[in-house]
Amino acid sequence: QVQLVESGGGLVQGGGSLMLSCAASGRTNSINAIGWYRQGPGKQRELVARISGGGTTNYADSVKGRFTISRDNDWNTMYLQMNSLKPEDTAVYYCNFQVWRYGRTLDYWGQGTQVTVSS
Repeated sequence: QVQLVESGGGLVQGGGSLMLSCAASGRTNSINAIGWYRQGPGKQRELVARISGGGTTNYADSVKGRFTISRDNDWNTMYLQMNSLKPEDTAVYYCNFQVWRYGRTLDYWGQGTQVTVSS
């Protein structure tokens, strides 16, 4: 089992910045990928940014150049630095750890943290 706890959400004006954190505990070995997802009002959950086990990062087109995903060396803490925030970034943000278990990948999710960007 992997337990994930997010922090850092809140209310910010458009153009502002926030940093989200995700602390992992439990069996965090055999990581396939870690990442941040979000779900806006009336929308499906979507990928925001992701780091593969090999260290490759990828971002949603809508956040490229504004958001940066990073992690600690031990892979137990992940961050999402969000700059130049826009009202359309308003969503609940979830961290995700995808690990290899029993020959397949398993997904673990945090509880979500609300980010609200005012215009």
